Amino acid sequence: MTVRVLGLSGSLRAKSTNRGLLRYAQAHAPSGMKIHIADLLDVPFYNADLAEKPPAVQHLLHEFAEADALLLACTEYNYSIAPALKNALDWASREPDNHLLRGKAAALIGAGGGMGTARAQYHLRQICVYLDLQVMTKPEFFASAFNNNFDTDGSLQDEKLQEKLLQSLQGLQDWHQQLHGIS
Repeated sequence: MTVRVLGLSGSLRAKSTNRGLLRYAQAHAPSGMKIHIADLLDVPFYNADLAEKPPAVQHLLHEFAEADALLLACTEYNYSIAPALKNALDWASREPDNHLLRGKAAALIGAGGGMGTARAQYHLRQICVYLDLQVMTKPEFFASAFNNNFDTDGSLQDEKLQEKLLQSLQGLQDWHQQLHGIS
């Protein structure tokens, strides 16, 4: 059985280090895992007054529905999560009975300054509690976006971080299987 993982980045920049983490994860996913990276660029801010969901939102909600698990690349803006990621989760949470998120395994990763998105990840964990996402506790993944860990295109270069990211992916796969009683 293949675990279908939806990767979301809070950063909309093409050369973002957080998008780079997702690209590395997608290219090196363990056997039995397939990662699709959502494009949040055209997703408008959540608005309950919209009579119909815009096509970009409909597409995103379909991606959430198809996913078994989530890989959230948590960019840190002002000690919190980036609006694009929060907005995507807001759209998904407004579906009837929160069925697009409830009970799904999730892993948090992130690259940033000083504390490597630790503060934003903590805030995101609080949001995930309300959304009933089952966030994996370990291994944790925090990376410095500096010190030559990434190239100028935002691609992950550091071998130790690459190995830690692969451990996180294996942890997510194991966590999904544990949650759903799959051996």
